[in-house]
Amino acid sequence: MVSLLALVLLVVPLGILTHGRVHGHGAIRLSAAPVPSQYAVTTSGSIRFTAAKGTRTYAGHSYEYGVWTSAWSTPAHPFTQAIPSWNAATPTGSLIQVLVRVRDTSGHVSGLKSLGSWASTDGVVARSSAGAQSDAVARVATDTLVATGAALSSYRITVRLLHQPGRQAPTLRSIGIVTSTPSATLPATSVPWRRTAVELTVPHYSQMTHRGENVAYGGGGEAWCSPTSLAMVLGYYGRLPARSSYRWVAASYPDRWVNAVARSTYDHAYEGTGNWPFNTAYAGTRVPDAFVTRLASLRMAERFIRARIPLELSIRFARGQLDGAPISATAGHLVVLVGFTAAGNPVVNDPAAASDASVRRVYDRGQFERAWLR
Repeated sequence: MVSLLALVLLVVPLGILTHGRVHGHGAIRLSAAPVPSQYAVTTSGSIRFTAAKGTRTYAGHSYEYGVWTSAWSTPAHPFTQAIPSWNAATPTGSLIQVLVRVRDTSGHVSGLKSLGSWASTDGVVARSSAGAQSDAVARVATDTLVATGAALSSYRITVRLLHQPGRQAPTLRSIGIVTSTPSATLPATSVPWRRTAVELTVPHYSQMTHRGENVAYGGGGEAWCSPTSLAMVLGYYGRLPARSSYRWVAASYPDRWVNAVARSTYDHAYEGTGNWPFNTAYAGTRVPDAFVTRLASLRMAERFIRARIPLELSIRFARGQLDGAPISATAGHLVVLVGFTAAGNPVVNDPAAASDASVRRVYDRGQFERAWLR
């Protein structure tokens, strides 16, 4: 289920969905789930730490922690992939760890898979994914849980909330998973939902103007399509990083907030800024809600645009498959869908453009949709 209450979304490609449906759920209503004694549910429905369950060591430091576990959730259809996303507050010296266990259609249950240790800042905790963790039921591909045998039927989420003794504890506001069954078969080009032009006033930022800058965060601007796209969406909502968060960036650099977003989404294990849940988790510190989801067509995506919600999309294309693109080919690239022409062609802010002034592109609907669904 997709919630239009979300203000920022990272939408990854799906291809054809079994029965044409997204197999996922929106964020869990935390206040509706059993809450252990070490937590209290706030008036907003968030879960906050009240007393430690115990202590554990992370990255050589001792932390007090508590654990929250959801009930088993069974989507309407079996699935082969699952991507969690969350919104949390992690004061300095605290973090959350997101873990998922899945059951396949034969009844086998996987081990508990870590989808990462996350904190909004990196002064004390280096946020990181947790590696492959493969067994006969499922494996982890950085930020995505993938079936290794039979299709999966259900999942259960566990969240650890950790903080160093004497420091403020984290708060979990929401968490959810989108489940799906990608297909290698591409459908026919979708028909536009409406035949009137629409375009959101999303600012234009180029990742290429940051080439060679702050290369410790995934190689610098040439690799920053994801944080640059996210910066554009945050700019649309007037929620770019605070000036104090990029004082460390050289004053001569353009659009210095892009560097701040790159640092704030950097995955120290993956060594890149393209971890999807890390991007939405950071966005969730700037806006009320953000999550990863999957959609089946541009027709579905158009509903978000007409609700005034820009989408950050992941695309892939080979040479000659996307006319007018600023790069000739890519195995994975993030862009922002900001509108549609009256003919139904997507208007896209492509951060791979050479300058801010050339970021806006209009792509052929069929070519772009196939690049996304791949």
